[in-house]
Amino acid sequence: MRTSTSARVGQYAALLAYLVFLAFPFLWLISVAFKPPRELASLHPTWIPEHPTLDNFRQAFDEQPLLRAGLNSLLAALGAALIAVLIATPMAYVMARRRGRLVKAATGWVVVSQAFPFVLLIIPLFLVLKSLGLINSVPGLVMVYVVWSLPFALWMLAGYVRAVPRELEEAAAVDGAGRLRTLVSVTAPLLAPGIVATALFAFITAWNEFFFALVLLKTPEKQTLPVILTHFIGAEGVADLGPLAAAAVLATLPSLVVFALIQRRITGGMLAGAVKS
Repeated sequence: MRTSTSARVGQYAALLAYLVFLAFPFLWLISVAFKPPRELASLHPTWIPEHPTLDNFRQAFDEQPLLRAGLNSLLAALGAALIAVLIATPMAYVMARRRGRLVKAATGWVVVSQAFPFVLLIIPLFLVLKSLGLINSVPGLVMVYVVWSLPFALWMLAGYVRAVPRELEEAAAVDGAGRLRTLVSVTAPLLAPGIVATALFAFITAWNEFFFALVLLKTPEKQTLPVILTHFIGAEGVADLGPLAAAAVLATLPSLVVFALIQRRITGGMLAGAVKS
């Protein structure tokens, strides 16, 4: 009994330490965003601002086009999530239900492709987008994000497809439903939690992505929020800390809000999608 209690206390302590470790950067970022310049330059920083101010947020909007950059990020993230899910769902169904060397090779390629570094992909992607006239455009960036997030989306959705009993599809086939009808009417509703989770992954990945956006987007009117945040750092590497923290808080909030709104549906969908045979 004592061993069980001690183990449980240790687990909760480890979980609490992990949560503190994860929350510390964001909480400190919020604290910095509301501090006036005098407190930011203090040699004895405090957690809670003594004289909180919104001047950093006003200065951030005055110095950089945050609204336009946010709209670009939103369009790129939503477009990438939608297209990735539309492509990955039927492909994952085939990977999970079919057998053969081609399917095994495709599955292996999905796993291996996750190990590719960004630098290895950016040159061929840049050349392809240049030939299509999509350099310095949000649609071109969406294409890159879809290519980057599709392998993981396939792997993730294939696992959900394997969890759907084959007996349901066989019953639909007996009733005269074809493959496409079975996928749309029988399998897809049971895949709703997986589809939502995959879309969320693709959205957050695209929203926070920096490297591809930096290379492919040249004009400030087309740049996304992660790239615009670098404009608060001067040529000599000196950061305008207050406005940078304020802009970073605004850039972080949408992904947190999206996850907070969807995470209940993900959990509830997993429980509601359980099938008794």
